[in-house]
Amino acid sequence: MAPKGKVYRGSVKDFPGFDASQDAEALYNAMKGFGSDKEAILDLITSRSNKQRVEICQAYKSLYGKDLIADLKYELTGKFERLIVSLMRAPAYSDAKEIKDAIAGIGTDEKCLIEILASRTNEEIHNLVAAYKDAYERDLEADIVGDTSGHFKKMLVVLLQGTREEDDVVSEDLVEQDAKELLEAGELKWGTDEAQFIYILGRRSKQHLRLVFDEYLKISGKPIERSIRGELSGDFEKLMLAVVKCVRSTAEYFAERLYKAMKGLGTRDNTLIRIMVSRSEIDMLDIREVFRTKYEKSLYNMIKEDTSGEYKKALLKLCGGDDDAAGEFFPEAAQVAYRMWELSAVAKVELRGTIQPAGSFNDDGDAQVLRKAMKGLGTDEGAIIDVVTQRSNAQRQQILKAYKAHYGRDLMADLKSELSGSLAKLILGLMLTPAQYDAKQLRKAVEGAGTDESVLIEIMATRNNQEITAINKAYQQAYNKRLEDDLSSDTSGHFKRILVSLALGNRDEGPENLTQAHEDAKVVAETLKLADVSSNDSSDSLETRFLSILCTRSYPHLRRVFQEFIKMTNHDVEHAIRKRMSGDVREAFIAIVRSVKNKPAFFADKLYKSMKGAGTDERTLTRIMISRSEIDLLNIRGEFIDLFDKSLHHMIEKDTSGDYRKALLALCGGED
Repeated sequence: MAPKGKVYRGSVKDFPGFDASQDAEALYNAMKGFGSDKEAILDLITSRSNKQRVEICQAYKSLYGKDLIADLKYELTGKFERLIVSLMRAPAYSDAKEIKDAIAGIGTDEKCLIEILASRTNEEIHNLVAAYKDAYERDLEADIVGDTSGHFKKMLVVLLQGTREEDDVVSEDLVEQDAKELLEAGELKWGTDEAQFIYILGRRSKQHLRLVFDEYLKISGKPIERSIRGELSGDFEKLMLAVVKCVRSTAEYFAERLYKAMKGLGTRDNTLIRIMVSRSEIDMLDIREVFRTKYEKSLYNMIKEDTSGEYKKALLKLCGGDDDAAGEFFPEAAQVAYRMWELSAVAKVELRGTIQPAGSFNDDGDAQVLRKAMKGLGTDEGAIIDVVTQRSNAQRQQILKAYKAHYGRDLMADLKSELSGSLAKLILGLMLTPAQYDAKQLRKAVEGAGTDESVLIEIMATRNNQEITAINKAYQQAYNKRLEDDLSSDTSGHFKRILVSLALGNRDEGPENLTQAHEDAKVVAETLKLADVSSNDSSDSLETRFLSILCTRSYPHLRRVFQEFIKMTNHDVEHAIRKRMSGDVREAFIAIVRSVKNKPAFFADKLYKSMKGAGTDERTLTRIMISRSEIDLLNIRGEFIDLFDKSLHHMIEKDTSGDYRKALLALCGGED
């Protein structure tokens, strides 16, 4: 069933010993008399390929003079009926029906149009156009044009031509030219040249476009998806993002669509049915692999939790298996991970904060504004927020001195007495130096009963040597104790060794060493029990070397180690650590790996988790917004929208309130 030279990646295969007449008779008997045997219907139909189902329809007509699809519609109901009937149609006719439904009546289901037209091959598009003409005696392009508008319509029409280049021979010169033209059409242009985006993304081959996207990241420092979000809007933006995702990985695009169809309250059953039917004989195994790797649960289990009855049973049959049962990670996902390490190494990403030094700064004037805001009855929180959140940390330190010199008072003490709650923690945190603030957070994490390991991990795993040295000094000054001693007395085992090693602040700062990286990758593989060769080292010795590699090697070197690890084991190091380690040690190592891979994405994920669901983790939210505001909060904002399809600004606005929200939004620096 797979094209010549390709491995079949569908979950549904031709049924061996197939007999169309026998199957037609079985279906007729299942629907005969009072009620119908739904179990028999779903077992038979989900275990036949589409080609075999079409033959069953023909045999049913010959034997009984009846239309099988019409009989199934009559006997079955609801979502189960929609699923079974969709399976009985040939793929092109199924797509034609979906598009017809999407544009029929008042309103248009743009998401359906985007999903189908952005993901199909040239051949599938041609078959779809012909099937639409045959089924409805109408021209698909004319119907799309009549129901859509603007650049969205233009791109749909380009995709409907089914003329994407299919030559895998790629010209390096043309790759560079297209990347530059996309940059000039968007980021470097006042306004946007949408026609250039439409031409390049609608016509070039997938292989070519993947290289264009890599080149674009190198020359712009940001992924093409982020530029599309910044330059385009509405359905046109969603369509172009879908095209990019399908170019990068069609399986990942559909895994994401399936996840979104089932997450949260309610299920988008039309989307779920359409994808499970359309991909069951193309790439369902790939979709399952990506799904489990990306969402850390199997597609099978999510369907099982989110659906019920015969509908659930039929979907699970199409899924074809539970990947959680296998307990292994996937080669396909590992290769995607390898590629991402390569890109993270070559991308010229400029780290940018949201808070810059204020122009025409006057420390004495700011001190007067703050004193006035706190003098007399009541407090002008708005004035305090405006001053503190719009000055750099160095400028805030000058304001502290000016306030003391002008009024003979301690500004920190006055702020503490006038403010309260989350706003007080945020404003007071901003008035400390970064090292003082980190030292205070670490002290809070270790003092008293219990230890906040997540705070220790977040700070110690993400700070550079210079920052660690400053934290050690600030900790000693503030608490008259060594940070290393407190970490040692409050933690134990390998977790203690990791923290103490990081607290030394002696991570290498040099470039990669390829020979050493290969040896280091071997140690990582042996420690995680993924190496093909057994080591002479003891388990303790391996773990010590593993810890030393992750805690002392430079970031550029570790990127190469993790790439070599993938070559050696076909596993992604982060997922291997998740699978084979546990507790705080696992979380610490994962934080290091993710920090090496993409530190802004690590913090974006922590910010999202601090606000999602019921309640807000204000301590984490406050800590990250303070500590990253002058380092990389703009980068974090970009990663946030890439990862979660919503802006950090919007989520803060929705999840917080009052003056605390106002101050956080000022630090956030704008809506994406």
